[in-house]
Amino acid sequence: MSKLAVIALGGNAIIRGDERGTIQQQNKNSTDTFEHLTYLLKEGYNMVLTHGNGPQVGNILLRNDAGEEIYDIPQMPLDICVADSQGGMGYMLEKMLKNVLKCEGINKEIVTIITQVVVSKDDPAFSNYTKRVGKLYDKKRADALSANKGWVFKKSSKRKNAWRRVVPSPKPIAIMNEDIIKKLADSGIIVIAVGGGGVPVYYDDKGMLKALEAVIDKDAASSLLGSNIGADEFYLLTDVPYVYKNFGTDKQEILEFLTKAEINKLIKEKAFGEGNMLPKVKSALRFVENGGAKSVITDASNLENKKYGTRITLL
Repeated sequence: MSKLAVIALGGNAIIRGDERGTIQQQNKNSTDTFEHLTYLLKEGYNMVLTHGNGPQVGNILLRNDAGEEIYDIPQMPLDICVADSQGGMGYMLEKMLKNVLKCEGINKEIVTIITQVVVSKDDPAFSNYTKRVGKLYDKKRADALSANKGWVFKKSSKRKNAWRRVVPSPKPIAIMNEDIIKKLADSGIIVIAVGGGGVPVYYDDKGMLKALEAVIDKDAASSLLGSNIGADEFYLLTDVPYVYKNFGTDKQEILEFLTKAEINKLIKEKAFGEGNMLPKVKSALRFVENGGAKSVITDASNLENKKYGTRITLL
């Protein structure tokens, strides 16, 4: 039987840190990334792709602001913006991947699923807003938006006298349509799902689906999806070839292989960056704890070279 791999594309796989994020840049970066993934298909893997959407949904929110301020167009809530990004990015990724596959002589169907992810409305994250979204405002405008829309703001750490909206980041507890995703992937169709961590929803007391103003961590949702569909391997593509202990310090150390015990020890030592590598390592570990064979953290350009990447296993 074919192995099933879930591959989480980091933001740099689509928009580099120094780019404006034009569609031409996103097309090129996506193509470059996909050229390094085709070897998995040639080795007989089935594949589910997930992706981040931070810059893209941020731009959608900026257009929201401009439309309301200039033309009095009603703003769409965050869940609609996340769904918009899933659709638009899914179309772009499908097109670029289809072109790469044609050049490689690979005949595969590709489908994007707008994915809702269930969270708990009682998640502790809803009392601790941490994810920054949208544009920067001065204090007066931030206070007005807070009063009119109920938004929560925190002072920017990067710009003086600037405030930015923050939203909760709840834990994903279920992936909607995961059975369909599995059936499609097992039949050889490449599936793009859980874009941006998915659209956060919950069930109310009557069992009705309701949306939430929140952002779900993409790697956490991808790990959960991989576990639930019985994936064999989980790849987290980022902007470095390895996980490093004490990254960016004079004590930096490459970590090529990690087990559960080693990761837990390093977490206690605070060896991983809180806002970048730590969530990825935790998601990678969670996947193998739930039955996956291995997780790999690396950058896309080194994926095909199997000498690179940090491999995470249970033992």
